[in-house]
Amino acid sequence: MPNSSATRRAAPSASPRAPRRAWRRPLLAGLLLALVLSAIYYRRHQVQVNRYARRAWATFTQNGLTGREKTPLLAGYSVHGIDVSAYQGRIDWPEVARNKVRFAFIKASEGATLRDQRFARNWKEARKAGVLCGAYHYFQPNRDGQVQADLFARTVPLAPGDLPPVLDVEASNFHDVAVLRREVARWLRLIEAHYGVRPILYSNHSFYRRHLAGHFDSYPLWLAHYEVEKPAMPANKWIIWQHSDEAYVPGIRGVVDFNVFQGSFEQLQALRVPAPRPKAAAPSPASKSRPARRP
Repeated sequence: MPNSSATRRAAPSASPRAPRRAWRRPLLAGLLLALVLSAIYYRRHQVQVNRYARRAWATFTQNGLTGREKTPLLAGYSVHGIDVSAYQGRIDWPEVARNKVRFAFIKASEGATLRDQRFARNWKEARKAGVLCGAYHYFQPNRDGQVQADLFARTVPLAPGDLPPVLDVEASNFHDVAVLRREVARWLRLIEAHYGVRPILYSNHSFYRRHLAGHFDSYPLWLAHYEVEKPAMPANKWIIWQHSDEAYVPGIRGVVDFNVFQGSFEQLQALRVPAPRPKAAAPSPASKSRPARRP
């Protein structure tokens, strides 16, 4: 029988403790850093993050909406309106009109070639429902202003009594702000000459303040500024305030932009495309040939 102490010495030693996986520590550090950075970003931009999250949720649950959801009207204003595009799908305009929507701006065109596929239907049905209508063009800064003005003029049959045309300027894909301003000014000038009424300029507060302020002050301003009690700009600088881009209006299945006009409905009507002035009658050939009487 072998010696027990020798047996103990000959027995294999216990296996060493398995080394910890080297990737765990860097992974945990990376996750912690990402969490800290996300918290900092959210703290600085929580209003925008919350708004985009709500809008994404509304889009995700759109199939569950009935088209009868309703956002309360903004207090302190008597004239409320919306702006729409093909994004809103088919709209029940009589139902929209029954819910105190007094005006609507309808997307007609974008850039140099794009026509909104629902413009013609929205334009016809909104006017038939008694909603005061205007049309807007989404400006692409990398396209010629005259080409974009031509597209809008070919698309929109503005008539006396309609609201003025609108130029939506908010796309940031440009390299030279001087070129942007030049082409915007060209569109505005050509469209004013075509319809005989001064267009309205639309932009969001941040973009307008950085790129457009001080250059187009003679044009009425439609300002988008969300999550605030009132626009940061003085009241004499704007006429329409888009205070929400996630409102619900009965007749529209999903979210829509909500606006208020600063003034009465009669003041809004005063902005409409005017009737053409009657031309003075030309003198008849007989009157031209008749010699003047001497006293």
